[in-house]
Amino acid sequence: MFLFCSIVFFMLSQEKYGLFLKMAECACMKYYSPRTATSLIIANMVGVGVFTSLGLQLNNIQEPFPILMMWFLGGIAALTGAMSYAELGGALPRSGGEYNFLGRIYHPSAGFVSGWISATVGFAAPIAAIAMAFGGYVTGAFPSIDGQWAKPIAVALVVTSMWFHTRNHGQSSWFQDSFTFLKILLIIGFCFAALAMVPESQELDLMPSKEGFKTMLTGPFAVGLVFVSFSYTGWNAATYILGEMEHPQKDLPKVLISGTAFVTFLYVFLNFVFLKVAPVEALIGQAEVGSIAAKYAFGDWGGRAMSIMFALLFVSSVGAMTIAGPRAIQAIGQDYKLYSFLGKTNANKLPMRAITLQSTISIILILTSTFKAIMIFAGAMLALNSALAVLGVIILRLREPDLERPYKTWAFPLVPIIFLIINGFFLFFTIREEPVPALYGLGVIIAGFIAYFISKAYNKSNA
Repeated sequence: MFLFCSIVFFMLSQEKYGLFLKMAECACMKYYSPRTATSLIIANMVGVGVFTSLGLQLNNIQEPFPILMMWFLGGIAALTGAMSYAELGGALPRSGGEYNFLGRIYHPSAGFVSGWISATVGFAAPIAAIAMAFGGYVTGAFPSIDGQWAKPIAVALVVTSMWFHTRNHGQSSWFQDSFTFLKILLIIGFCFAALAMVPESQELDLMPSKEGFKTMLTGPFAVGLVFVSFSYTGWNAATYILGEMEHPQKDLPKVLISGTAFVTFLYVFLNFVFLKVAPVEALIGQAEVGSIAAKYAFGDWGGRAMSIMFALLFVSSVGAMTIAGPRAIQAIGQDYKLYSFLGKTNANKLPMRAITLQSTISIILILTSTFKAIMIFAGAMLALNSALAVLGVIILRLREPDLERPYKTWAFPLVPIIFLIINGFFLFFTIREEPVPALYGLGVIIAGFIAYFISKAYNKSNA
């Protein structure tokens, strides 16, 4: 009943969104609005991670307090990062995210490698992971569909998203705003409906203990934070479309901070619901924790209905990353002649070639990789990328104190330092506990530097 009412409400809301689409197309919309930028952040963040990470975290830690603290600390890290990026985006207003920031603060090679990471791992890998989860939830909801169809369904989602986001800004905005609105509605509705169905006898002990605090200083807790970091990936998404926002310096701070704060609340609440609704034993090691919790709350048929709901949530996440990631690839194409074909846009000023390249990489990862490997690999690489950018806030303050900054990070330098401590903590333990993904990451970085020097030499020879 809840799912049916939600879908009806969503369909009714499309009358408003349909009007918005017509208005946008008639006016030849050239910019993304603050609303779309905020929905881009929410959709980037609220994806596959929050609906799959809990089962992996429970493999080593079963106490509710440290588990919820992971999600709270992840939110603090994301929020401090968002505040820092708001300053960087105002001072250096160009599309491209870390490609723009690191290239300007450190060296063009650092920016290039950052863009290389965004192209090969930062967005393509999360898109692959989310699409794979989408395929898994769809096949799980319909027993008549063979599980072998999960990957073809995942590929179909990537292709569909690519099609919508290469047409025009109006249609791209409509697609993103609509599915993000549906996502928020369904998640909040699910949480309250599930809590209403839990028997009063099923209690959840949230009181901290000495053992719980000790657990927070261990390797498994830090590795659990990597899954959390992957789930929070996307809080910086609006910095990738700065050049396509009408008033980026004015709107970016409120877009980054409000979107990240909202998702932090949503994540802690959602994981509380999962732990409250389903026994820990049923969740340990399981990827589809959302479906399991739904089955305990609503029964078998309700669980299947919720699986369809969770699959719908992933559509906006794939869409958001399809918007953000290619802007870094586009920026590389604009700056380096060897990749100039990637910097070109279509008739509607959208980076169609960059979007196609990223989507192709995602499809290759879907067909060749496992879900867990993608999460650890991408989570660690993105954390490193973000840490270098936030460190750049401090460096830029010292090196260029007179640079115009429409927004300044609150409580500087405390806010960026908090972000760096949390990220450094779980990066250290991730390298120690999961060395193989770290070696893959090192390989990507080395390949990026090689590609940079080749493109630099090409620029000189064709000057």
